[in-house]
Amino acid sequence: MSPTQQYAIVTGNYWAFTITDGALRMLVVLYFWQLGYSPLEIALLFLFYEFFGIVTNLVGGWLGARWGLNVTMNIGLSVQILALLMLTVPAEWLGVLYVMVAQALSGIAKDLNKMSAKSSIKNLASDSSGQLYRWVALLTGSKNALKGVGFFIGAVLLAWFGFAEAMMIMSAMLTAALLVSLLFLDGSLGKAKNKPKFNEMFSKNPTLNWLSAARFFLFGARDVWFVVALPVFLVGVLNWEHTYVGAFMALWIIGYGVVQALAPKITGLKKGVAADANPSASTARWLAWVLAAVPLIMALTLDYDPQTILIAGLVVFGVLFALNSAVHSYLIVSIASADGTSKDVGFYYMANAGGRLVGTMLSGYVYQVAGMEACLYFSAAFILIAGLLVTRMSPSITKPI
Repeated sequence: MSPTQQYAIVTGNYWAFTITDGALRMLVVLYFWQLGYSPLEIALLFLFYEFFGIVTNLVGGWLGARWGLNVTMNIGLSVQILALLMLTVPAEWLGVLYVMVAQALSGIAKDLNKMSAKSSIKNLASDSSGQLYRWVALLTGSKNALKGVGFFIGAVLLAWFGFAEAMMIMSAMLTAALLVSLLFLDGSLGKAKNKPKFNEMFSKNPTLNWLSAARFFLFGARDVWFVVALPVFLVGVLNWEHTYVGAFMALWIIGYGVVQALAPKITGLKKGVAADANPSASTARWLAWVLAAVPLIMALTLDYDPQTILIAGLVVFGVLFALNSAVHSYLIVSIASADGTSKDVGFYYMANAGGRLVGTMLSGYVYQVAGMEACLYFSAAFILIAGLLVTRMSPSITKPI
């Protein structure tokens, strides 16, 4: 099959997984808030999800380089099916520890799937004419748009069918995707010619390390107010219905994904231009400075009209965060080693998962003890740190576009 056909299979696989991942997150937040869990307790349900994402990205990148990305991608789908089936048990079985274990499996599955999809593009696209940037942006943007669809689907499935039934429906959907992947995905995709040793999992590239640290704070900045604090605020303070919360957050994620997919055009890349027109570390730095102002302004003005400020602020934050994320995603795939790309990408997304873990835990704790404004202040501070870390990257990729 051609690289374009293989890219289509990888993307379709990633899409199917992403819908269930977004739906599962929304289902867990809304269902357990409905059961009377506190914001911090809900955040703790995702503790293992994010923690095992850190481990999975590190080990999974090494495994992908040794075994091939089709293997790690299919393992990810299989583990997610198992995690969903675990949550089909009667409601009285769904204690905190049990759900945390199921979420741990889901976190492992999600990051195996994401690492495999992102790494495979390095083997399928050329960086010389901007194709790599466009394909990375399209994969990342479409994934996030469909994660938004998943948020809405999760809320609707909860309202129409119930928690356990929703898990059965999603596991059936992923089983179909797994069969397609097993039948058609290239078995040699991403397999390194020189098999990396286990002690080579950690990056020795300073540029990659600084970018990974910046990614940690960038995604911590998003999740510190978006993951737990926002849906709980919408339900508990603004009295929104569950379906409205799911629809609103779905639309935000979809719009965010569309902007990511269009990032090459927005940042000035046109088809056929030279490679030096691709985004650089300088692009990432200035985008971070602008983004940091948004949660800061929201925090300072939230008391005046919470609903309007949140909706308007989310729109602006979504556009700017999408551009930040797209540029970061391109930079990591671009600077990753061509032989065994998944090892470098896995290390980078380990930092991404670490940022999500810290952001998620802070989202529940800070909201519970200090409210939404404090979450927004944390977000602004994290983004500023991400911008500072990007300035430490190698001068070879700091040339402005």
